[in-house]
Amino acid sequence: MDAFELQAKAFVERIETELDARKLNFPVSMELSLRVKRLADDPDSSLDQIVTVVQAEPVLAAKTIRMANTVALNPYGAVIDSVGMAIRRIGLSALRSLALAVAAEQMAGDHRSPNMRMLAYGLWLRSVDVASWCFALARRTHAANPDTALLAGMMTHIGQFFLIARAADYPEMEHSIDRFAALVEGLHERVGMAVLEAFDMPESILDSLVEEQGYVGTWPPAELLHIVRLSALVSEHPNPFDRMLGRNPPRGPAASTQFGIDPAELQPLLDDSHDERQQILDAVRG
Repeated sequence: MDAFELQAKAFVERIETELDARKLNFPVSMELSLRVKRLADDPDSSLDQIVTVVQAEPVLAAKTIRMANTVALNPYGAVIDSVGMAIRRIGLSALRSLALAVAAEQMAGDHRSPNMRMLAYGLWLRSVDVASWCFALARRTHAANPDTALLAGMMTHIGQFFLIARAADYPEMEHSIDRFAALVEGLHERVGMAVLEAFDMPESILDSLVEEQGYVGTWPPAELLHIVRLSALVSEHPNPFDRMLGRNPPRGPAASTQFGIDPAELQPLLDDSHDERQQILDAVRG
């Protein structure tokens, strides 16, 4: 058994133990998302308490204000320059999504391993692009609540993110990044569902992220599952794990034929949604 296999065995055993105990140890960078979520879910917490937590994280505070000033969420153009006003404008569901995006970005930037950092950053770009499409397509089709769709989009690769973050304690993962990708392939679905449950995600979001489910609905999209699937399909950013595993899944409007959708019907919807998607993407990534 070589060094990678020894560390991989220890890594998998540690994750499996946590899954069996239904108690995941979250990376420090994800604690921000958990704090925001707990406050948002607590009926006894006040907006001032939430604002205090957000203001303590400058990146999250800046992105909250930036999102609140997008035309998509502030069509009348009244300038919003405080975190409190911004949270009132975007709502707590969108704030959860932003907190998760900031946590994932920090995970990518803080990783000691250059290869892992590049992998995490590519996954982060993919996640925020899918989330932005989810928001815009939900707004245009009324198939789902846009804020819920945004959150679902940010959660699409949460299992892979979690495993990248936890791999920091196992340096051999960095030295054999392709073998690490294969390891993640066998774990990420269970881990992702465990993270979603730990975050108390609504049933609608859980159902939309079950990978075995396909888009078999009618056109236009009629539910959150359809929105998430379409957004993943049209995202301009591929999942970096696909490349490492030798996969090249079809992407873009032409790939929609696998769902029985005419690309000529999908393209106008994408065109109509493009500006809103770009506004949300810029707010999250900026």
